Amino acid sequence: MSTGSTIEAAQRCASRFAERASIHDEQASFPTDDVADLRDAGLLGLLVPERLGGAGAGFAEYVEVAMTLAAGSGATALVFNMHACVTGALAGVPDDLARQLGAPEWFFDARDEMLARAARGALYGVAITERGAGSRLSKMTSTFRREGDGYRISGHKSVATGAGHVDAYLVAARAADADDEDPRVSYFLVPHGDGVTVVQTWDPLGMRATASNSVRLDALVPATALIGGIEGLAVLLAYAMPQWLVASYAAVYVGVAQALLDEAVRYVTARSVAGQPGGLGGVGFVRARLGRADAAVAAARLAIREAARCVDLAPGEPETNRAIYRGKLLAGDAVSEVAHSCTEACGLGALGKGSTMERLYRDARSGAIMPPSSDVCADVLGTAALGLDPVTGSEVRPW
Repeated sequence: MSTGSTIEAAQRCASRFAERASIHDEQASFPTDDVADLRDAGLLGLLVPERLGGAGAGFAEYVEVAMTLAAGSGATALVFNMHACVTGALAGVPDDLARQLGAPEWFFDARDEMLARAARGALYGVAITERGAGSRLSKMTSTFRREGDGYRISGHKSVATGAGHVDAYLVAARAADADDEDPRVSYFLVPHGDGVTVVQTWDPLGMRATASNSVRLDALVPATALIGGIEGLAVLLAYAMPQWLVASYAAVYVGVAQALLDEAVRYVTARSVAGQPGGLGGVGFVRARLGRADAAVAAARLAIREAARCVDLAPGEPETNRAIYRGKLLAGDAVSEVAHSCTEACGLGALGKGSTMERLYRDARSGAIMPPSSDVCADVLGTAALGLDPVTGSEVRPW
């Protein structure tokens, strides 16, 4: 599938997502039909290598797809993002690097099967966030321990996108016998089923259709569920190659910001004002608000595209990682700014309960909060600007 055809497929999906978005938002219901569209379009295999039945896309192509999907439904785009975080990370680590890190040979067959399942339509989710720890991997309280030929995964994840609707979860857990100095946090792909209990807790302000309920874990998984085949890789990879935990979310919120601007333009164009030639669009400060929104969206899009270009060309390099954090910071701030500018331009009439603008406004509010938050991203960048190590040079720990 070429990049052009991939984007066309994403545009068709986004159009259908938009038709269903309001009802899923109202009910906080999972967008099952949207996921079926993604599956039928082959987008669940977007990042899977061609040899395994996927499209073999890189990070830059993912970014374009995510921004496109988010214009139809930010919540569905976030569901897709979580799936992409799993498949993109699995596919993105070169075999030579994996072997240098100590990956056993059996891992490559296990990884290929995980990816091939995605190309065949399996949907993956992410279960990292915990109450009190957020998404800071080094502070996880969920644990893993050896049991027989596999691992016992135990704990409680407070937020897991698509909980109860995905085929398997990427779970972060620390070694049960580890200490705070070396928590030995690992990733496991845990199938939904025995030992996984979904607790219906999700009733948020925005992004309601992600069904990000909490999950209780007491699951026994085979050794092949250990990502990388090595214990203790999670924190290392989060700092070394943060694109799938940082910039991938940013692309979604750039798409939401664009959807806000598009909806504001539609509303302003259609709105008449007594005695005002040109209607609402004839008011200078309204045009200025839309202009500010346009500039903010364009700047964030450029930043995330630059980060994606760097990821594809030089993953793991210090400048690449700084570009990733810049993209997340600018996207999170931009979507909030655009939400304010567009709603102020349109006025209260655009914010009726259940309106498209009202839903997008609520969805936008989580952009700067989604981990790592805008403040954390800014601290990482400021630490690097001072010539300090972003990992050790600050008391703030993204992961």
